[in-house]
Amino acid sequence: MTAPFPAPAFTGPRLQAAIIDLDGTMVDTADDFTAGLNGMLAQLDALETSREEVVGYVGKGSEHLIRSVLAPRFETAHAQDRFDEALALYQAEYAKINVLHTRLYSDVEAGLIAMRDAGLKLACVTNKPHRFAVDLLRQYGLSQYFSVVLGGDSLPKKKPDPLPMLTAAAQLGVEPQATVAIGDSENDALAGRAAGMATLTVPYGYNHGQAIQTIKSDGIVASLLEAAKAIAAHQSTT
Repeated sequence: MTAPFPAPAFTGPRLQAAIIDLDGTMVDTADDFTAGLNGMLAQLDALETSREEVVGYVGKGSEHLIRSVLAPRFETAHAQDRFDEALALYQAEYAKINVLHTRLYSDVEAGLIAMRDAGLKLACVTNKPHRFAVDLLRQYGLSQYFSVVLGGDSLPKKKPDPLPMLTAAAQLGVEPQATVAIGDSENDALAGRAAGMATLTVPYGYNHGQAIQTIKSDGIVASLLEAAKAIAAHQSTT
């Protein structure tokens, strides 16, 4: 079968670690986001949102998600006035339904196992609040693969800033140049590149509603298992 995308073209040293995004990369959580937001909006007496609207906002953290949903439903000043209330309502609603409407993408665990068995250290870095990320990983039995898990509230800055990526690499005990960042959105690639890492992109996530081809990365891989194979091919040449 012909690969749907050109093979990734890595440069640089042998890879020692992979830093992997969560929402849109390992787990499809758009329906959880939608349910949580609709629980919030009902209490604000505002119109419901939809999965189609929400996927364009995912990837930049809860604060961005809330502001984006409020913007078309309230006048600017009113939206700002209600932000703190909305964020608290959303977090309470999301805590009730986290994992209920999610699904694991294909070949996620197989990819993690292949990377681990190849000797890569693994970290999960997401803009999702840390407690929700930990719950998701635990529910799907994925926690065992990650030595480090960082959420959007774990550090003063979140992706696309490189700080979470650099922090994860430091906690794994590897150099950024020996690390690959894998995600579904431009934020993941921007953060990885800014940290001096190789980058891979999966095509099935959200990417703020934009085409995956708009992301500048070292390559598009159809799944985490394909990412593991691309990494193995790179290792064989270094």
